Amino acid sequence: MISRVYISHSPAEEEKALRLSSALWRVGLESYVALYSQSPAISLAERVSFGLHNSECMVALLTHEGCDSPEVCQEIGLARGLDLLIIPLQEEGAKLPFLIEHLRPLAFREENYDDAIGLLIKTLRELSRLEWLKVTCPKCGEEMTQYLTPQEEVEDALAKGSFLETICSYCQNRIQLDPRTFEARD
Repeated sequence: MISRVYISHSPAEEEKALRLSSALWRVGLESYVALYSQSPAISLAERVSFGLHNSECMVALLTHEGCDSPEVCQEIGLARGLDLLIIPLQEEGAKLPFLIEHLRPLAFREENYDDAIGLLIKTLRELSRLEWLKVTCPKCGEEMTQYLTPQEEVEDALAKGSFLETICSYCQNRIQLDPRTFEARD
């Protein structure tokens, strides 16, 4: 069962990695992201090693920059050595690193990155038992936990181009959720 995911990304793609991490958090998955812009007390190499050793899966965010990133390629090599499940998120036109060129990536373009996140969440739901959804109300700011919307309802909302809906258990306002990322909308 997958409960922790390591997100491999180039230093230039930190914002995308954090968006992905937030979406995974909303569906109850813990994620590790190497934050290049922070200077914590432990080295980047130790953070990466800890994150990979404590994860069941790696998501490799492979943009054009990510495919050429020595950090990403080294993290992929370590994940392969640890025999982790690797799921590549590949930007259209980017070339997969040779260690994972045999894998079938989830492809995206810049403008449909949220669609790729939704497909990743669907894939992880098929591999794991995800039951809970964390929602932060955009009106009152309170965080609540509720059952994760069944995949059939998510697929229906995507087909209709509509939002999922819930009600804040604190302020009782209606909340619209993006069916791909489960992000609350005003």
